[in-house]
Amino acid sequence: MSFFVVAKSFPTHHLAPSLFRTTPPQARPSFQLMHSTTEENSASAASQTTSSSSSAISKNISELSKEIGGNGRALIAWDFYRLGIDPELFFGDPSSALDEDARNEIIKLLPSKRQTQVLGNGALRELSKVNPDGGVEMGIASLSDIHTSSDGTTKLLLKMKDGLEVETVIIPWDDRKRSTLCVSSQVGCRQGCTFCATGRMGRLRNLSADEILIQVYFATKICRVSNIFKIDNIVFMGMGEPADNSDAVSTATRILTDRQLFQLSQSKVTVSTVAPDPQSFSLFADAPCVLAWSVHAATDELRKILVPTTRHTMEELREGLVEVLRRRPKRLRTTMLEYVLIDGMNDRIEDAVALAKFSQGIIDAVPQCKVVVNIIPFNDIGHPTYKQPTMDAVLAFQRGLIENDITAYIRTTRGDDESAACGQLATSKRTKPVP
Repeated sequence: MSFFVVAKSFPTHHLAPSLFRTTPPQARPSFQLMHSTTEENSASAASQTTSSSSSAISKNISELSKEIGGNGRALIAWDFYRLGIDPELFFGDPSSALDEDARNEIIKLLPSKRQTQVLGNGALRELSKVNPDGGVEMGIASLSDIHTSSDGTTKLLLKMKDGLEVETVIIPWDDRKRSTLCVSSQVGCRQGCTFCATGRMGRLRNLSADEILIQVYFATKICRVSNIFKIDNIVFMGMGEPADNSDAVSTATRILTDRQLFQLSQSKVTVSTVAPDPQSFSLFADAPCVLAWSVHAATDELRKILVPTTRHTMEELREGLVEVLRRRPKRLRTTMLEYVLIDGMNDRIEDAVALAKFSQGIIDAVPQCKVVVNIIPFNDIGHPTYKQPTMDAVLAFQRGLIENDITAYIRTTRGDDESAACGQLATSKRTKPVP
């Protein structure tokens, strides 16, 4: 029996119009604790696939303009998607009627040269053909649960059209007045990392580019209406292994970094892979993003314990990363090594020295490359023996890297009281997709 929190009286067709406001709604939905039986994963081929359809949110301006009748129409539509507002609802849904003040507040957020432009009935009809299932907001996924932890980290639960659910996490940073968004690329994951809750789910299926980008859309909406810092950094470190869904992830990175679409800097979008094989990195060689490797160990023996699906040596995997970094633009040659630190498992000084030597091998092999090690203290997932290391051990491990000339940061644990921290993401619904 597994427990999870669901929203009470929180249907998205009522929620969507209220989220047009730029100030928080007066009343929040009430929540009740529910439980559901966890069922076994299905390994059927159907559960591993994504939808082949593509909505407006995964089309660039050129592609969308061809479908809805003009570049100007496409630009207007994307002005709204970028704010987390569905233009089909804003311009065409009577139930989303806003008072004049609320509408004017939204219009002020648009580019000044398009604040007086609208999408007429003809444009909306064409847009509805691109989004045939009820618009972007209603047709891709619904927002079924919102949880905010004591540190402000906000976890969103999104329900896909087939009933499966994924989590995405907004992490606000007071020091820089901006937020990081951690997005999912799959429902579950097949890599089976022993320290990660998602790995216990197995892989139910990949997410489409639409289903990845709708996480950004809803998170942007929540930030806007709840006065959470604006998102300027996105990491593919949620549920799933990006290399097992590389086409959709690569498409999403291009939409996120397009200056006419979500407008994120390429250096502010990070794709992290556990690297199932050396070719995993080459899948993202041309993607407009920073590459990160969830490495977690510097030796083959330890890596096999932590990532039991590993079939290649650490040297083979490192060479795969090196080959790709050499081909990348200089501005995208920074790479991050993610290292979950577990008490008594991989947190010794000897482990830090081995990781420093392993990291230096990348720096030496790639001109103008910068390697940053992110130390992630283990977050509890109910593992019988894995424990979070002491802060003294974490600091000692960091010193072991720095003293060997490797840049190393300790990732602040965020959202752990709401199971929103690194390694804790997992949904309760584990059945195969509904036909």
